[in-house]
Amino acid sequence: MRLLHLTLPVSDVATVAAYFHDVLQQRVVGNHVHIGWSTIELQAAGDHPVGGVHLAFNVPDNRFGEAMAWLRERTPLQRNPEGLDYFALESSWQSQSVYFTGPDGLILELIGRRRLPASAREGVFHGSELTCLSEVGLPSHDVDAVREQSSQRFGLQPISPPSPQFAPMGDDEGLLIIVAADRRWFPEQKDLPSAQGVQLQVGDVSGSGELRDAALGWRVWAA
Repeated sequence: MRLLHLTLPVSDVATVAAYFHDVLQQRVVGNHVHIGWSTIELQAAGDHPVGGVHLAFNVPDNRFGEAMAWLRERTPLQRNPEGLDYFALESSWQSQSVYFTGPDGLILELIGRRRLPASAREGVFHGSELTCLSEVGLPSHDVDAVREQSSQRFGLQPISPPSPQFAPMGDDEGLLIIVAADRRWFPEQKDLPSAQGVQLQVGDVSGSGELRDAALGWRVWAA
C-alpha cells in the first residue's frame, strides 16, 4: 500500500511548512510537503485540537546509521522510560527506528525496513533520501472493528500479530497504525493518539471506498 496524500491540520501552516523544509530538508511548495510519492497537505486546524498525531517516514535500511546521525544534529530524539532512543524490531517487522517530536507535538519516526531495496547513495545523509510517508496513526475505541473494516475494504493484512490495543495494517511501504484511543504513543508513552481532521488517500490496495471514525474525526479513502 502507498500513502499518497495526507491532509494534516496544523496550528500554523507556515511554521510547520518551514519545519519540514528547514529541519527535515523536504521539498515544500506552498502548503504541500512532497516526500517521495507521498504529499502532506497542511491545513489550518482552526478550532480543532492538534497534537498526538503519529507519522513515520521510510529511509533505506542500509542508510539508517547515516540518517540517525543526520537527525541527531537537527533535533532531540525521543527516549523510552529506560533511556533508549534506538529501537530495532525483529520477527515480522524487520526494522529499525528513531522517534522525534515535530511541531504541534507530532510524534515522528524514521524507519528503515530490511525487506525494502537498498540505496546506492553514500556519504552524508540528506532529507531527500526519505522515500515516503509510510505510517499514519489512527486511534479508535474499537481496534478490532477498524482492523476488520480495513481488511474488507482495502484488502489489508496486519504486518505483525494484532491485538485489541494495536493493529498495524498494510505492508512495508504503507501502514495504517490502528491504536486504542487510550494507548499512549511509544516510546515516551506520554501522548495519547489523535487524528482529528486527518484525511488520507491510499493507493495500491485491492478495494475502494472509505474507512472513517466520525467520533475521532479521521478518514481514509481509496479511489
